[in-house]
Amino acid sequence: MSTFQEYIQSNEDRDGVRSSWNLWPSNKVEAAKIVVPVSCLYSPLKERQDLPPIQYEPVLCSKQQCRAVLNPYCPVDYKSKTWICIFCSQRNTFPSQYAGISEQQQPAEIIPQYTTLEYTLARSAVKPPVYIIVLDTCMDTSDLQSVKESLQMSLSLLPPNSLVGLITYGKMIQVHELDAIDGFCKSYVFRGTKELTSKQIQSMLGLRSGNVNFKNASDAAPVGPEGYQTLPINKFVQPIGKVEMLLTDIIGQLQPDPWPVLQGKRSLRCSGAALSIAVGLLESTYLNTGARVLFFAAGPCTTGPGAVVGDDLKHPIRSHHDIESDNAKFMRKAIKFYDTLAQRAATNGHCIDIYSCALDQTGLLEMKNLSNFTGGHMVMGDSFTTSLFKQSFQKVFGRNAANDLKMAFNATIDIKTSKEIKVQGCIGLCTSSKVAGNNVSDNELGMGGTNQWRTGSLYPNSSFAFYLDIVNTQAVPQGARGYVQFITQFQNSQGQKKIRVTTIARNFVDGTGNSLHLASSFDQEAAAVLMARIAVFKGQNDQGADIIKWTDRTLIRLCQRFGQFNKDDAVSFKLLDQFTLYPQFIFHLRRSQFLQVFNNSPDETSYYRHCLLAEDTSQSLTMIQPILYAYSFNGPPEPVLLDTSSITPDRILLMDTFFQLLIYHGETIHAWRKANYQEKPEYDNFKQLLEAPVNDAQEILQTRFPMPRYIDTEAGGSQARFLLSKVNPSNTHKNAFGYQQDGGQVLTDDVSLQVFMDHLKKLTVSSS
Repeated sequence: MSTFQEYIQSNEDRDGVRSSWNLWPSNKVEAAKIVVPVSCLYSPLKERQDLPPIQYEPVLCSKQQCRAVLNPYCPVDYKSKTWICIFCSQRNTFPSQYAGISEQQQPAEIIPQYTTLEYTLARSAVKPPVYIIVLDTCMDTSDLQSVKESLQMSLSLLPPNSLVGLITYGKMIQVHELDAIDGFCKSYVFRGTKELTSKQIQSMLGLRSGNVNFKNASDAAPVGPEGYQTLPINKFVQPIGKVEMLLTDIIGQLQPDPWPVLQGKRSLRCSGAALSIAVGLLESTYLNTGARVLFFAAGPCTTGPGAVVGDDLKHPIRSHHDIESDNAKFMRKAIKFYDTLAQRAATNGHCIDIYSCALDQTGLLEMKNLSNFTGGHMVMGDSFTTSLFKQSFQKVFGRNAANDLKMAFNATIDIKTSKEIKVQGCIGLCTSSKVAGNNVSDNELGMGGTNQWRTGSLYPNSSFAFYLDIVNTQAVPQGARGYVQFITQFQNSQGQKKIRVTTIARNFVDGTGNSLHLASSFDQEAAAVLMARIAVFKGQNDQGADIIKWTDRTLIRLCQRFGQFNKDDAVSFKLLDQFTLYPQFIFHLRRSQFLQVFNNSPDETSYYRHCLLAEDTSQSLTMIQPILYAYSFNGPPEPVLLDTSSITPDRILLMDTFFQLLIYHGETIHAWRKANYQEKPEYDNFKQLLEAPVNDAQEILQTRFPMPRYIDTEAGGSQARFLLSKVNPSNTHKNAFGYQQDGGQVLTDDVSLQVFMDHLKKLTVSSS
């Protein structure tokens, strides 16, 4: 029999699901005692090569209140050609095309290994995706030139059937016409100080409303060549194949915003109004069609709706201290404006990407939900000329094995549950569809009160945290199972409508008699990420200190429930193997930039939290507890403890924090490198040692999105602080006592993991 670890890995590979508990408590009382909620991380687009191509619609349960999809867990009667729904126990008849099925000839839907299947709806109209570029021109010439080159490159990477539009903004907004007559290109100019409604934008641009809200193939627009649906095309949004050359020329001729910027003033930049026009343009013509807004900002919005700071440089943009002391006068109004805009885009199935590159803040704190609600990318950098932006932007248009873009559009995720389970909520880059149902719990966690969520875009690494509520008051019979089904509908980059269905089953276990059995099913990695998401969600409204207290309390309660100890005897405390790493993850989470705002701007905090909400389990875990590799002459590269004891003079360290890739050279290695030993033939092995971490870092850089910062530093170097801030401070200036211990030393007042664990043990075993 396979171990739980193998079971967890096979589930993730097959279904893209990681559960906090792989056995579920059998009733409500037992579920309340386990502290970490029954929950799972689900990646709807997890890449799999072995999925059979299914070109028909899924078979649904006939009960109107259920409508679950046929899956391998459903009992099938081959004689009567019927199946029983595992969610509502309804007996259903197979459609006529299934007349030939038997135990020897099974359709893919009921073959045990296909608990995840992807259906392509052949009858649905093919809708090409729409891309609207919204470009800030209030930037210096080198930055603007870099963005222009990246955009011109991206045009050739878009699917040939896609539609594209261009909006530029500075003090004013220009919506560019793309159907040039006699070579003349016109643009409609809007004042950046005025907030316009969708109807006003529609009227001013001369757009017809209601052109594209096709609910099914029968009321769709005419289908053009190659089966593509001919969406309404206006002079502002045109097929890329028709206008690629023209658009390349228009972008190439763009100049920095001509409006003069006085001494001591900021550029007048109307980002909010420009985004409002982009959302209004899509809302008027491409409702419920896959579309994304590519928004580029080189500074904060300083005029019009959504302004986050005034134009006078003597008034700096808000800091965390200003927010805590209620001294951020633009913040609340700006957040309300961008949240309304984000909700409109999400409701219409559209997505907004934010590319924010500036040395100062640009207002990501206020704008964060434009990406968080719609599933958009958020990329933050110092300048558009850096490789961090250029390579990140290029990866947006990466393709999979089928040569489709690695992105999906206009997605909805429905969740079905068996009668013992209800849905508390979801935490991820999505928004609630506000669809009530029998399986919606009264206890909300994250975005609750619904069993359906919307997101404008999905990627293979997209992951959503779903929190479940065991509602049984009585224990279920021995061997009973709970079922959850995720139904994700989306449009791929070719415009085809697809449905991916994943059904998972977990055994119920009586926690009173089988506490060890339940404990053995704990997935501490998934649990750490799921609890981190709750902490980040709480961080939107609560102070950092309150969240850390909540994190500590839940950890103590978990240790009291599953630890083995004698009352008031800390030495006797012991955790099962399945829990030993969990306190360590929480220790690093407490110190991380997700909960600690010191030395980070509000924009940086928003960016880091966005990334944690976007990524899957392994990448999220890297953010919480960075990975450290050591390179030395003593053997091959090896993972080492994230601890000061790992910092030694004769080692090179490679630290991956997800956001940074840092190569650190110990004192001896640095001295040899400075003396250029690597250039002498007799020290070829030293040259290879120096190259090894660089090569490994390059491999990570190839796959990581967004591109991490690449840092090369050495003992005593200024950038070594990034390493020293992350390692466990087991050796500090306080415990050195005048002699040098093994490893490096950190000047900090932070407690070490050892001290943290000692306190945890004392509080856990305390009878008070």
